[in-house]
Formats: sequence, structure tokens, C-alpha cells
Amino acid sequence: MNWQQICDDPALQDLPFKIELNEVGQIVMTPVDNNRGRLQARLGALIMRHAPGGEVIAECSVVTEKGVKVPDVAWISSSFLARHGYSTPYPEAPEICVEVASPSNSSRQLAKKRSLYFASGAQEVWICDAFGNLEFHTAAGEIETSALIPDFPDNI
Repeated sequence: MNWQQICDDPALQDLPFKIELNEVGQIVMTPVDNNRGRLQARLGALIMRHAPGGEVIAECSVVTEKGVKVPDVAWISSSFLARHGYSTPYPEAPEICVEVASPSNSSRQLAKKRSLYFASGAQEVWICDAFGNLEFHTAAGEIETSALIPDFPDNI
């Protein structure tokens, strides 16, 4: 399957899962968790408060070398928006991709997603744990605070 087929398939609408595609077009689903949803909403609101001049997108679809991945929250600059509008999926990763870790995520899985987002053009990838603690990463490794939004808190 491709991403547009998934978006258009009525049988895949309103599922209680986050849907992604792997590199061979297979659907990968992650159960939706209310705490993750709460953290996604808080992250989006805080990013908008600390980073005017861009937009926040929840469940943002991004083409990667291993299929379409969906960061829980993404921040896109005005220039990114001018290049891509709201095309689905985005052909490159937004500047900031945020993953809210679920209990089923291993550190290896999160590291793989980080590398996929960086390979697709992300400047930073943030990982948020179930308690709202944030890690900030660039392609070079973990950093103390976000370089793009320096005053962003490390716990929400």
C-alpha cells in the first residue's frame, strides 16, 4: 500500500491506532494512549508559545527511506510551509520532529526513528517520555537544550 491508499481506505478510518508504513508498504499500528495524547497536546501548545513564525502539526506524515513515519508532533517553519504547504505525506522531514515514547517503544526503535528523521532532513528530534521529560537530539547526538527553540523547557 501507499500512504494515499491508507488515507482513502474507509476500513482504516477511526482506528484507535497511530498508523505508519514500513519500507515494504506494510502497515504498522501503535495503540493510542490517552497520556500520550495529553503530552502531544501540551507539546504542541508549548512549541507554538515558544516558537512563533512556524506551525505545529500533530501526527505529521513524513516520507523516509524506510516508509512513511509519523512524528507525534512536528514544528514546521514558514519556509518549509512555503515549499510544501500541507502535502501528505511530506517529502522531507520538518525541522523538529517529536516522538512521545509509548511503553512499547524500545530505545533502539526510537534511535532508528531519529536516524530516519535526520536522513529525511530534520534538524532536531525530540523524545518525550511518559512523565514529560524531554531529550533533544541533532544528527550529531544529544544536546542539552533545543538549538532551534533554546528557551523550551526540558520537562512539560
